[in-house]
Amino acid sequence: MRRIFVDTSAWYALVDVRDPDHEAATDFMHGNSAPLVTSNFVLDETLTLLKSKLGAQTAIEFGMKVRNSTFCTLHRIDPKLEKAAWEVFCRYTDKEWSFTDCTSYMVMKRLKLNEAFALDAHFAQMGFRIWP
Repeated sequence: MRRIFVDTSAWYALVDVRDPDHEAATDFMHGNSAPLVTSNFVLDETLTLLKSKLGAQTAIEFGMKVRNSTFCTLHRIDPKLEKAAWEVFCRYTDKEWSFTDCTSYMVMKRLKLNEAFALDAHFAQMGFRIWP
């Protein structure tokens, strides 16, 4: 079954109407029928960003939507996956991938996902198809 991983950049663009990628992100979501996957590390990163930029209430409302969603699965990073992500982080020092990006890479590999809803080049550098 086709599923799409969602990165912090996409979540943020969906929520912040002033983000330059808001319209493209919204259009993608309205046209997408594939179930979504994100991770607890991405959720953590997104909530922190939303709280710092748009306030606690916005972050809480977003967090509740993701946590209660039947359309988006929240994949939890376990110690084995975290260790593998650490190895990726240490191996690709020439890339600007955050540690969260490396955990996302490992989630996508583990779940055999080929597509990411992301608005930065990191996932394309990792060899995934990115949307929008």
